[in-house]
Amino acid sequence: MNRPARVLIAKIGLDGHDRGAKLIVRNLRDAGMEVIYTGLWQTPASTVHAALQEDVDVLGVSLLSAAHMTIMPELRRLSRQVGIPDLPIVVGGIIPEEDHQPLADAGIDGVFNPGTPMQTVVEAVQALTERRRAARAAGVQGIQLTDVAGLARAITHLMNGDESVLPATQDDSTPRVLVGITGAPGVGKSTFIGKLAQKLRQRDHRVAVIAVDPTSPITGGSVLGDRLRIMANDPDDGLFIRSLASEGQAGGLAPHCAEVAQLLVAGGYEIVLIETVGAGQNDTEVRALTDEVLLLLMPGAGDAVQFAKAGVYEIATGFVVNKADLPGADLTVRQLRDTLDDERPVWEVSSLRNEGLDPLCDWLAQKVQG
Repeated sequence: MNRPARVLIAKIGLDGHDRGAKLIVRNLRDAGMEVIYTGLWQTPASTVHAALQEDVDVLGVSLLSAAHMTIMPELRRLSRQVGIPDLPIVVGGIIPEEDHQPLADAGIDGVFNPGTPMQTVVEAVQALTERRRAARAAGVQGIQLTDVAGLARAITHLMNGDESVLPATQDDSTPRVLVGITGAPGVGKSTFIGKLAQKLRQRDHRVAVIAVDPTSPITGGSVLGDRLRIMANDPDDGLFIRSLASEGQAGGLAPHCAEVAQLLVAGGYEIVLIETVGAGQNDTEVRALTDEVLLLLMPGAGDAVQFAKAGVYEIATGFVVNKADLPGADLTVRQLRDTLDDERPVWEVSSLRNEGLDPLCDWLAQKVQG
């Protein structure tokens, strides 16, 4: 395989225990795979929608709720319905031996009970990835960027180095804005983006998110976990999320970010939010490919001298003091505004409480219209 296998691990249903799922995620990452984890309490519909947008090679489900004979056939039905009938689907959990064959008959490609050696799981995922990629090697003929499945597959081809999927021309008159979202690790970028995207969708904006997470310098694998804080509970074609691994690229971005954003605009998404890896002071590359850059800060994140430094503070076109429900937010906002010698806006936002986002949405709406 030229590129790492992309695997989505989902925890479906009301079971609130995800220790086993996280163990699988880490082991697949350590095997050099890109692993998208969508978190607890997903539905079959949200899971298949995520697998569709991420264009994963394999969908893996962790189940401890004894609902496998209901949930797994439903996943296969939904995958056919959305146009990815060839998606390999596997399940792990406490599944009686007598149910293995009925699950296979329902189109499930693998069943792993507790005690299955991790190497067996890794080898099965690799084999399924190779099988699917071989079956899809025909090329990109007929791909439509305005179709979710087509757009997702076009991004995959682009990441494989095939630039023929890019539009021959770009209509510069199309209303759109590309926004970089950057900030230090733990400042709450993903949660902020999730709440912001929800607000923008309520205003009927079509929103796309490129979420970049780091690649392991040791194994070459990645855990792409931003999606779980951004994705909606119900499938929404007006919100497209694509997780990318940094692949060691400096500056907080991933290879081909600019071209992926171009595809998303061509697919009809007017606001494209590009979330960087947790950024340091010198991670400024996002400014070169976006129209605007929002720098997220936390209360107590710095003082007047810190805010006056060059680098990531310098490239920001707007500042968001996130977690503004915490003590010290007012002081951080005041110091930031006192330091700036221009009209760059500063917003106070509490993503946890879903507060302070409307003025930011107004600002973005103006940017979309130019």
